[in-house]
Amino acid sequence: MTTCFYAPTDATGTAFTQKICAGGLTVTNNADSVALATDASLSTLNDSLSTLSGVTDIMWILVAGILVFWMQAGFAMLEAGSVRQKNTNNILFKNIMDASIGAICFWLLGYSFAYGNGRYEYDNPGNDNTFIGSGNWALRNFNNDDQYHLWFFQWTFAGAAATIVSGSVAERCRLEGYFVYTIVLTTFIYPIVVHWFWSGTGWASAFYTNSEGERYLKENGVIDFAGSGVVHMTGGFAGLIGAIAIGPRKGWKEGIKGSSDLLKALGVAILWMGWYGFNGGSTLGAGAQGGSYINLASKVMVTTTIAAAVGAICCMIFSRLVLKHYDLSMILNGVLAGLVSITAPCSVVEPWAAMMIGILGSGVYIASSYGIKMLGVDDPLDAFPVHGCCGVWGVLSVGIFATRSNISRTYGYDNDAMISGNQFRNQFVAVLAIIAWVVGTCSIVFFPLRFAGLLRVSEEEEELGLDASEHGVELGSKKIGTYAGDAKSVGNVNKV
Repeated sequence: MTTCFYAPTDATGTAFTQKICAGGLTVTNNADSVALATDASLSTLNDSLSTLSGVTDIMWILVAGILVFWMQAGFAMLEAGSVRQKNTNNILFKNIMDASIGAICFWLLGYSFAYGNGRYEYDNPGNDNTFIGSGNWALRNFNNDDQYHLWFFQWTFAGAAATIVSGSVAERCRLEGYFVYTIVLTTFIYPIVVHWFWSGTGWASAFYTNSEGERYLKENGVIDFAGSGVVHMTGGFAGLIGAIAIGPRKGWKEGIKGSSDLLKALGVAILWMGWYGFNGGSTLGAGAQGGSYINLASKVMVTTTIAAAVGAICCMIFSRLVLKHYDLSMILNGVLAGLVSITAPCSVVEPWAAMMIGILGSGVYIASSYGIKMLGVDDPLDAFPVHGCCGVWGVLSVGIFATRSNISRTYGYDNDAMISGNQFRNQFVAVLAIIAWVVGTCSIVFFPLRFAGLLRVSEEEEELGLDASEHGVELGSKKIGTYAGDAKSVGNVNKV
């Protein structure tokens, strides 16, 4: 086979008239048409590669969203194993409804409050502002098919935030009260926090840019890559207010053992797996920029793994030294403490920093778990210590351990915000804002429900179990009414 190519013969290099073959034979032949055809082929190839990159990004986000949704199964198993057998049906019911109610609420209004028209400040049509989004109600502005993956991914996060709360009020919350707080949380409270930190127009967003190219919070805004603050602090502090408003379970100070350590361990394993979609998928791309997004996602998964692992190890050491035995529940929460802590900084820290964040995160969890018990707050799954307090630590850790090069790689901002302390200031402001917003709005939701008698079941219903009083589940050979107000005497029923 003879290999040939065309070379230019004029000074400008635009006329390809000389054909040169490997055998050394030169044949003069006009080949401008061939060169133009080659340019057209290259253009087509570039378009195809761009399309492939876009498809890869969308597929990455969809797969990551599926992993995050799979975390609902992890929450369900963890919560079912942590409550008593007489309440397992109820907690599983709530986990399914978290996803279902959250989907409809987030579709109709929540996503619009969070992202509005999906514009940046310099291209804002005037409906969105720095506090709340507006427009695109029920996704009506999605006239093409290239944005639905974004709603799907964000909905899975909303479902996770709602599920955190159900653990804090487990074993004594009426379904009427549960429906109310879940609707308000997924429709309004959580989406507002999302808008502040992840939209293009939110006042604290790292993506906010005005017409002068500046952010509202200089220099970089608030960095919360995957949601230590947005998701976990919101869910954790909402759960805290719910636990305070509803009051402790009967006999909680004597210790209430869950129904299954097997389910708890399985649930945490599923959550750990799903977290790779939670953090890794937050790159919102895989093929873009020559593969730099997928390289970033790879690093995110490494830092996520290290923080989770060291969190478990630290809690194992603490349980052996202080409790004088290896406590499975504490180790499982150590995994979650590390995962929550690394969620905000996972893309902007080095692996050694991820280890430090996980170590300190386990300490935050242990201290806050003992602390809320001393204050008389009954949180059956330690949802507030794990998600609320470790979420605070995760947000603040960005201002301590992030590096200039990693921020530049992830967000494109190259400045001295870390050295000057500016970034830590921004992170601290974010923590205060989330606490103030969530505590204030959730107090407006939970305490009126309590005063209206719609938040907590009666002592008799709590003693019988919510499976019987709320769901009509048979205990032994007797059946309890199907509604909270219809519980009937069951005689001698085994207490489980």
